[in-house]
Amino acid sequence: MGLELYLDLLSQPCRSIYIFARTNNIPFEFKHVELFKALLSRLSADSVLGKKPAAAAASGAERPRTGPSNSEGAGKISLLKKVPALKDGDFTLAECTAILLYLSRKYNTPDHWYPSDIKKRAQVDEYLSWHHANIRANAPKTMWIKVLIPLFTGQPLPSEKLQEVMEGLSASLKQFEERFLQDKAFIIGSEISLADLVAIVELMQPVGVGCDIFEDRPRLMEWRRRVEEAVGKELFFQAHEMILNIKELSNIQIDPQLKEHLAPVLMKMLK
Repeated sequence: MGLELYLDLLSQPCRSIYIFARTNNIPFEFKHVELFKALLSRLSADSVLGKKPAAAAASGAERPRTGPSNSEGAGKISLLKKVPALKDGDFTLAECTAILLYLSRKYNTPDHWYPSDIKKRAQVDEYLSWHHANIRANAPKTMWIKVLIPLFTGQPLPSEKLQEVMEGLSASLKQFEERFLQDKAFIIGSEISLADLVAIVELMQPVGVGCDIFEDRPRLMEWRRRVEEAVGKELFFQAHEMILNIKELSNIQIDPQLKEHLAPVLMKMLK
């Protein structure tokens, strides 16, 4: 049995693994997991209504794709029941960073991704640790605020909520530029690393919902351009096609009773 990767390219961590594997010519079977469908199903099952969402709502969740969803398979592979998940023979693994490191070591990818030099490696580790409490703490919320919560509840959120998230993200981006990027081509120097890959996929999440965080940030824009070129523009935009078309979800019809039940639950997620 070969390497299997359970991914949904709407997910930032999944995109980083997909891009990394493709860039490094790692052979794998792409097991597509439809997170949006799974989310709708879970929310509906957990609701007091006790019934499934309309089939039309579920089937329209994503752009047409070939092949079945592998949501159940991912749940069996990952004890955490989420993606990304890896299956390599009888070995299974969850969590984005763990999977990236496993792939880099098993397939002996070029040193610049996760350098053997102890200081450069420590810089990658430092960024990955900082990332979760800063960039990742705010960037994904833009999609919930601008697309998902209005879709599930039928009501737009107050503009103040988005402004609050964007202010937090702006503060993180300022730290990112001044502390990590500085005047370098990439986070740890002249070559791309896992740190750059994890960062860029996260920062494309706001772009997909119309919050162009690269505008008026020339240093950040140049860094993005270099990352795109390092992994290949065609692959970069292929991996981000779904998130760049995320607004198409706004056309999905959700059961009104389900919306009524979900509204207070979803609003708590942003508090």
